[in-house]
Amino acid sequence: MSRVVGPRSGDAIFASVERVNAELFTLTYGAIVRQLLTDLEEVDEVNKQLDQMGYNIGIRLIDEFLAKSNVTRCVDFRETAEVIAKVGFKMFLGVTASVTNWDADGTCCSIVLEDNPLVDFVELPDTCQGLYYCNILSGVIRGALEMVSPL
Repeated sequence: MSRVVGPRSGDAIFASVERVNAELFTLTYGAIVRQLLTDLEEVDEVNKQLDQMGYNIGIRLIDEFLAKSNVTRCVDFRETAEVIAKVGFKMFLGVTASVTNWDADGTCCSIVLEDNPLVDFVELPDTCQGLYYCNILSGVIRGALEMVSPL
């Protein structure tokens, strides 16, 4: 007799995976952003690089997400956004997110992190105006969604 396996919650997955120290993770990410600012000098270029780094992570991370979460195919973009917010962010960052600001067509929304571990200990100088410090997260989402979207 086969057993049907339902989707796992982000909490259950987060509790069962090996984690890195949160402070080490935050400080390492900050060091990467600082080095990009030094190397690239232009904030717009740093934003592009953070997005590209996130994209590269996302196209690989989706496999782990699908294997460990047991989620089924989402029926629409609204459900997809909810799964990312409630399962994906909890699974990989240990934080809860909410989905807000839907447009009238249901094609655009905001995913808001209640507590973003990437910004702990961060103070940006005035020279970093326009820096999307957490742009890596946008890239991760974009990369992951691109891997599972129908052609």
